Amino acid sequence: MFSPEWWHWMVLGLILTMAEIAIPAFFMVWFGIAAAGVGAILLAMPELPVAGQILLWAALSAALVGLWFRYLKPRTMTSVGTSAANVAGEVGILITGITPDIRAQVRFQKPILGADVWECYADTTIRAGERVRIVAVEGSYIKVEQAR
Repeated sequence: MFSPEWWHWMVLGLILTMAEIAIPAFFMVWFGIAAAGVGAILLAMPELPVAGQILLWAALSAALVGLWFRYLKPRTMTSVGTSAANVAGEVGILITGITPDIRAQVRFQKPILGADVWECYADTTIRAGERVRIVAVEGSYIKVEQAR
């Protein structure tokens, strides 16, 4: 029966980590790191049976994915998926000047409803570079006013 060696696990780890480029969900990388971990452990314990290797890989993968969802991913969360009512009052910087007749773009420090740059309009004239506050979200545009 085929028994994987340490370098088989390292190659699998590399393949899975590189698969993250094709599947940008930041999820496959944890399985790749776990496979590389099994390869490193096999260097120290070459007599580990195949079933033990697979169980070790599954346990390392589960632990890394658990760490990702529990501790690391919450730090990278944005306002994506929140309702439009929850973003009123957020402050951004106008990229281009705005008048009541001309729409402009505003950039936010963190993404608002999935985007960090939004098309906007206002009831007054505001110069580029000024801080603005969201008043309302109306379709794919936001209404802003000058932040005071």
